[in-house]
Amino acid sequence: MDGTRVQQVAMRVAAGLPAVTHTFPFGPEHDVFKVVDKIFLMTTEAPGVPAVTLKCEPPHAAGLRQEFPTITPGYHMNKQHWISLAAGPGITPELVEELVLNAYELVVEGLPRRKRPLLRHTRA
Repeated sequence: MDGTRVQQVAMRVAAGLPAVTHTFPFGPEHDVFKVVDKIFLMTTEAPGVPAVTLKCEPPHAAGLRQEFPTITPGYHMNKQHWISLAAGPGITPELVEELVLNAYELVVEGLPRRKRPLLRHTRA
């Protein structure tokens, strides 16, 4: 799976989640996905390599960075709470989908209850 495919999978999953908007606040080359005006995913070139940057809990992010060489601290974002994901060994569509869902859920959990969208799926 190449970097463009990583971005395509991430954007497809993100676009299918409840209350998500797809915007371009940083220019047409950066797809940004928000839930209730809070960013949880964006596409980027980090540096020159197609990637996605996602919200991630710090302990989970640390474990992912140790396991996967192409998961790095969030490009141009808070290095503890964001990761950048590029194509590489072990990066599968299933992993990308899991990380997008995780990023979305982290942001939703941080919203006031009255603003939280209803989730259509349940996670094991």
